[in-house]
Amino acid sequence: MTKRNDDAQLPQNQGGHREDRTGFEIDATTRPLDTRMHIRQAISSDASAIARVHVDSWRTTYEGIVPESYLASLSYEERATRWKLTLENPEGFFVFVAEVSKEIVGFVSGGRDRSNDQEYTGELRAIYILDPYRRKGIGKQLVSAVVRKLQEQGHSSMLVWVLAQNPHRRFYEEKLGGEFLRSKPIEIGGAKYEEFAYGWKDLGALLLRLR
Repeated sequence: MTKRNDDAQLPQNQGGHREDRTGFEIDATTRPLDTRMHIRQAISSDASAIARVHVDSWRTTYEGIVPESYLASLSYEERATRWKLTLENPEGFFVFVAEVSKEIVGFVSGGRDRSNDQEYTGELRAIYILDPYRRKGIGKQLVSAVVRKLQEQGHSSMLVWVLAQNPHRRFYEEKLGGEFLRSKPIEIGGAKYEEFAYGWKDLGALLLRLR
């Protein structure tokens, strides 16, 4: 069983830790996109803002799902330190942020698949959006950025791991056409959960769905 701890935000190639991939969330419906919003690749000075989105999104998405003590223990400072390290030492790992009026309101991360899957070589590792900015099309824009970057890196396929209890989980299968691949147990704050893997064999076809 995979044990989720507060170090799990980092990719596997840094000290054996992994980046948090249990909070994949995207807009279930789309409202008009704020014209002041734009997507760009993250830099190390974004670490504190990314950490804020990461922690706040976990607390809103998983309230009542994961132990309250675990959510309360999430630290902006610790996450910021880890994100700074991650952004300064990417090694094939990348992050994009969504800004509205120069404020980071969401982010997405991706890179090569860490499980060495022979068919799905790219991975969407995590996506988080502050609650007030969901359902505005930002999620689709962030996923599109990851897909294009993976294509640039030579990947034609992608997978994502999603916590089974994630309230938005089925959207990836029903709306984005992800194929259910497999599941695995995971532990978060001492409680047992399950993660589902969804995959896309054709990133070009996924981009068409994201339009």
